[in-house]
Amino acid sequence: MDRRSPLKFFSGTASTYLAEKISKSYGTQLGSTQLLRFSDGEFQPSYLESVRGCTVFIIQSTFPPAENLLELLLMIDAAKRASAKRVVAVIPYFGFARQDRKDRPRSAIGAKLVANLLTAAGIDRVMTMDLHADQLQGFFDVPVDHLYASSIFVPYINSLNLENLVVAAPDMGGSKRANAYSRFLKAEMVICYKLRKKANTIEEFKVIGDVRDKNIIVIDDMIDTAGTITVAANMMMEEGARSVRVVATHPVLSGPAYERIENSKITEVMVTDTIPLKQQSPKIKVISIADIFADTINKVYNYQSISGNFIM
Repeated sequence: MDRRSPLKFFSGTASTYLAEKISKSYGTQLGSTQLLRFSDGEFQPSYLESVRGCTVFIIQSTFPPAENLLELLLMIDAAKRASAKRVVAVIPYFGFARQDRKDRPRSAIGAKLVANLLTAAGIDRVMTMDLHADQLQGFFDVPVDHLYASSIFVPYINSLNLENLVVAAPDMGGSKRANAYSRFLKAEMVICYKLRKKANTIEEFKVIGDVRDKNIIVIDDMIDTAGTITVAANMMMEEGARSVRVVATHPVLSGPAYERIENSKITEVMVTDTIPLKQQSPKIKVISIADIFADTINKVYNYQSISGNFIM
């Protein structure tokens, strides 16, 4: 007799577009929820169907505004108080991940605080993709399934059949990620050196390695203001590169990002749908991560190994 608890999918309001694709790929439908808003802006999510004894997967990326994180926390709390057997937080984009250490005096470690809040709310497991730093998994005291978008990006890059392919790291911190891509793509790697004196402002930029007559793929976990990638792309093209493409899992794309990408020498920017695009761009291609999350959820629910879903 199968004693597994029933499985149900729910979504926060910010990620409904993605949750619908994940649930469809899985072969089910999203559960019904309601978000009650008070006149002063306070809100209260609730479930419109029973979750008693169920394994509940709540899908919500925690990009700004901070209400998205708060809504996820309240949904977790509501599920636990409604006697859900297990609650899994599916967070395709884990916000506040850049605050993973004290990089200046008297600053918060936001990523650790968010991990503590999720644990306090009652999660049993976390499922996410391409954390800003792998060690963030250690901030949690529950299992973390850390997926990599390389499993969908690498096949797409291979399909382009680019000659003289070179993988580029946008900074020293991204060299590990770029090195993994270079191994799978069997390509050489170059590193971009940048000096920042304050957030989102580049003071100095250099490319370490040969890019002349090469097709470059710049690898990063996210694109925020697009300052780094556009400076890197323009510099590489000036140094004789054939083309520059960018792979970034999370399209944060704030401030002048879209304008910078449009005006740059970048051929194509490949992103996933962990965060919805604010506007469309002919240079930005979105590749959905719905299938890989659906497959991982299925394996986690059925107590199967998910190691085959990792290629990095």
